[in-house]
Amino acid sequence: MSEQTEQNQRGVVIVGAGMAGVQTAVALREQGFTGPVTLLGAEPHQPYDRPPLSKAVLLGKAEDSAFDVDFEGLEIDLRLGTEVTGLRAADHELDTEAGPVPYGVLVLATGAQPLTLPGTEGVPGVHLLRTLDDAARLRPVLATAPRAVVVGAGWIGAEFATAAREAGCEVTVVEAADRVLAGALPAEAAEPMARWYEEAGAELITGARVAGIEEGRVLLADGRVLPAGAVVVGIGARPATGWLAGTGVERGPDGSITADAHLRTSLPGVYAVGDCASFPSGRYGTRLLVHHWDNALQGPRTVAANILAGEPAQVYDPVPYFWSEQFGRFVQYAGHHGGADALLLRGDPAGPAWSVCWLRDGALVAVLAVGRPRDLAQGRRLIEAAVPLDPAKVRDPATPLKSATV
Repeated sequence: MSEQTEQNQRGVVIVGAGMAGVQTAVALREQGFTGPVTLLGAEPHQPYDRPPLSKAVLLGKAEDSAFDVDFEGLEIDLRLGTEVTGLRAADHELDTEAGPVPYGVLVLATGAQPLTLPGTEGVPGVHLLRTLDDAARLRPVLATAPRAVVVGAGWIGAEFATAAREAGCEVTVVEAADRVLAGALPAEAAEPMARWYEEAGAELITGARVAGIEEGRVLLADGRVLPAGAVVVGIGARPATGWLAGTGVERGPDGSITADAHLRTSLPGVYAVGDCASFPSGRYGTRLLVHHWDNALQGPRTVAANILAGEPAQVYDPVPYFWSEQFGRFVQYAGHHGGADALLLRGDPAGPAWSVCWLRDGALVAVLAVGRPRDLAQGRRLIEAAVPLDPAKVRDPATPLKSATV
């Protein structure tokens, strides 16, 4: 019996029932895999989509955001409430509280977990917003808390502040850096977004470190005290990979699983996909860790293809993409601006619609679009084509990006 046949008979086990895990299971069936597929989810809920948690679910416009997937019809063995605690690669087995789970091929899709503020564990009124349970706990808070404090002016902080203002809460957002989105965008691109907070009636405090959180208030390092009926911490996330220590799965300094260009890990027959894994990008000449929905949608198709081929068949090198809805604006980003040598603005950032384009050696490598979806769509194709552009045409918001080629 060949190793590939034996692996197929033992089946594929996927750890993590978020977007990346679910899409890997679905892609395997869509691409013709007929062996057993087991999907292990730590949460008790039916697998669900995360973006609506900070929007429709939080505001009570939807009860949940469960994926529309017929797991039974696809013959996917979905095991909920099953936390994986260990991996014994030599035995091709996972350890869970319910007992060992054997695998032929293993896919790690454990996602990321939110960072917490030290010393806030157990303090009443302190919330994270990552899971369906988090959203369920926060929903009644928005209806009753007159004032909320958000720690972190990143994407999730802005989205929660948007929802809180829509629900009628007074909101103060505290950011340790001197500007919003400091870890995601350069100052030229992020600076206009700071004005959105004031326009929405939310107070933004930058350059302020949180010294502590007590019930009903947030203490800043400069001595200020902010009253808070609720505190939401949105200071980033890290790959949920701590349980892999000592297993032989190589991880980077940030905890991300070090996958190769085919999304294989350092262990034979073990793949990694989604928020928990970094991958080398030939397009950008660097290793990328992408904590966004589109990566968790696209990567599984490559994993499934490579599992079915039995050898590396596809390289994963996407143009990263994400979006955010905040303060009445639809913000989209495609590409990776690290390494860019030119930043070009399209339109007036004080207005409702504008874009930022990043070029390297004359070619587009990233685009940020606010209310300009055509810029995003055309820019994404230009990034894939890697064609040289005319900077003057790029700067002209009346010129379609697709017409800005040299």
